[in-house]
Amino acid sequence: MSEKIDSIIEELKTLTLLEASELVTRIEETFGVEASVNVSNGMLMGAPVNLGGETTAEVVEEKTEFNIMLEEVPADKKIPVLKIVRSLTGLGLKEAKELVESAPKQIQEGLNKEAAEDAQKQLETAGAKISLT
Repeated sequence: MSEKIDSIIEELKTLTLLEASELVTRIEETFGVEASVNVSNGMLMGAPVNLGGETTAEVVEEKTEFNIMLEEVPADKKIPVLKIVRSLTGLGLKEAKELVESAPKQIQEGLNKEAAEDAQKQLETAGAKISLT
């Protein structure tokens, strides 16, 4: 490798994960490429393939909106789950209680990944069984 490339590699090693992720996003935007690679049936997929002069690429969309489904609440965990549901939804006591008792039920929709995972963690810690859809 050239000295320039070695220098770039050494600089990349000092990046945090967040910085590396941001770098990948910037490279994708700047050069119009997709950095993700899919492995399917033992074959490497995701790179453009030349078929008869045409370029095709498998496009994989990452889900950006999530719904939280309250699947199950054990009887002995109802009160802690009820408190979390109230804090997440802003519902009153009666409405939150009805929602918890009517599981399986969707309790939130259209959340970003971070918010959905945070809510899932809170509810599971309180004892509820949750699914993200």
